Amino acid sequence: MRYIKCKGIKKDWSVITFGCWQIAPSEGWGNICSPQSADTVVKTALELGISAFDTAEGYGDGESERRLGKALGNKKQDVIIISKIWPDASLTSVDYHKRLNNSLKALNRDYVDVYLVHFPSTYFNSIEQSEKLCALMEELKKSGKAITVGLSNFMEQDLLRLGKGIQEFCINQVPYNILQRNYEGKTRDICHKNEIGYMAYSPTAQGLLAGRLSNEATAFPARKWNKLYQEPLLTKSKPVRNLINNIAEEIKIKPISVALAWVLEQKNILTAIVGSRKPDQVSEFALAGDLRLSAEHLNQLNNASLSFHRK
Repeated sequence: MRYIKCKGIKKDWSVITFGCWQIAPSEGWGNICSPQSADTVVKTALELGISAFDTAEGYGDGESERRLGKALGNKKQDVIIISKIWPDASLTSVDYHKRLNNSLKALNRDYVDVYLVHFPSTYFNSIEQSEKLCALMEELKKSGKAITVGLSNFMEQDLLRLGKGIQEFCINQVPYNILQRNYEGKTRDICHKNEIGYMAYSPTAQGLLAGRLSNEATAFPARKWNKLYQEPLLTKSKPVRNLINNIAEEIKIKPISVALAWVLEQKNILTAIVGSRKPDQVSEFALAGDLRLSAEHLNQLNNASLSFHRK
């Protein structure tokens, strides 16, 4: 497993971050992961060298945080924990501290390593609101309950409204994979200029690029909402998926690792978030933490991606 450093964080951050959305009941994934399974899968991630865990108050109304904290046990101080505040919190010191305190109670921890704003939506669509957000997040950092702070799903205009306050943030967590590259261009340039690295979520397009497309897999609401699982994009992506499968077969590794390795080679990517409720899947994707694709394979994948986005 390779590790990186992130602005404001002293701990080593694995290039694969374990995503904890699936380990708790949710509208997107249903109630199919038991507390025992959640415990096993988190411990498996730890054993495989994953040192960062991404959760949120919105994942199962705090149940993801509770299960994560319990599973980490006496290792919880050694790892990086990222959580998120739902943006419906009122822009007041009282509400922001209350939300963070609730997350800390669920995690059974005194601090989070990174605290993110889950998404901007219409909550921060004015300069005044955005400046208030920056002030509140800075306040949380000064309290010591969040070592550093970040953003999630913030695009160019959202970032520009932050003004000088953008310097408070270390991370922008964004959807990014070989089929989904909306956060390149000006958004990425702004983040790169301000030393805001990307945490890529959905780096395998919610499993679409993992080489298995069963009826069970496509039945989850999270995937039914995903346009990449719908026509015409599902058929349009087939050449990319076939290429990933072929490269995986050639180098004798699972397709999911090839898809992740491509993401990790892209500009401004610090880490890729991958979630699962199955330990054997964690064992598969953790291998991407050591995988470097050849220049030839990267070129093939880049060309296939460009072709997909051009059509």
